[in-house]
Amino acid sequence: MARIAVLERKSVPELIAARGDDLRLVQGLARGLAVLRAFRPDEGALSNAEISRRTGLPKPTVSRLTQTLTVLGYLAYVPRLARYALGPAVVALCHSLLAGMPSRIVARPVLQQLADFARLPVSLGARDQFDMVYIETARHAQGHPARFDLGSRLPLETTAMGRAYFWALPTDEREALLDTLRIQRGPAAWRRIRAGLERAFDSIAKKGFCLSLGDWRADVYGAGAPIVAADGTVLAINCGGPPFEVSAERMEMVIGPRLAHSAALIAQRAAA
Repeated sequence: MARIAVLERKSVPELIAARGDDLRLVQGLARGLAVLRAFRPDEGALSNAEISRRTGLPKPTVSRLTQTLTVLGYLAYVPRLARYALGPAVVALCHSLLAGMPSRIVARPVLQQLADFARLPVSLGARDQFDMVYIETARHAQGHPARFDLGSRLPLETTAMGRAYFWALPTDEREALLDTLRIQRGPAAWRRIRAGLERAFDSIAKKGFCLSLGDWRADVYGAGAPIVAADGTVLAINCGGPPFEVSAERMEMVIGPRLAHSAALIAQRAAA
């Protein structure tokens, strides 16, 4: 079975000890990136002690890393709080990434058209470890404020977007990722995950889309469809909202088919 580079949800010391030789990790780089990943949406700056707890790295190591990242512009020190926040260099990296995605650029008008029709948010996502991350989002002008926006993270295994992504992966890569997920989640959770994935794969094969009706969160109904770019990059799109805004029947009969058509259109335009 092919091995893929998945950074498991372990502390950095555990990850390096378990897989350092296999992944040929540069330990300093891995630790520096772990510091950046310690920051979460909708929260303020972090102290060295908080970063240390989240990463599993010793405080003296964290102190050296935060000083280095501050000099390079990836962190910004807030003297009044004696804490660190993400710096402008991170924004520059994100801009370079997003601007260099042709599928994202051609997806914008397609997503907006569907959002206007469905009166629900529509998003394009890419995988980061065991999550899907929104790289573009469109919403209807008169819709409710979006709960999930650019940069939001959704779990792979229980969301429509994540399941659609899984379906489109090459077989060996998909099986390797699923095998890692099975080990991490444990037997009881895996049985539920596998059943949901099988239903989704069958639906995509027949209809071009899949549903997640409260499987991730009880207040989220979603449809997802895969996109495979000309260069082989796998992405996915979704559309959804709370059950009081969209019924399971409308997701199945109206929004799902439109979503599948939109995914095919994005792939076609990206290849042109």
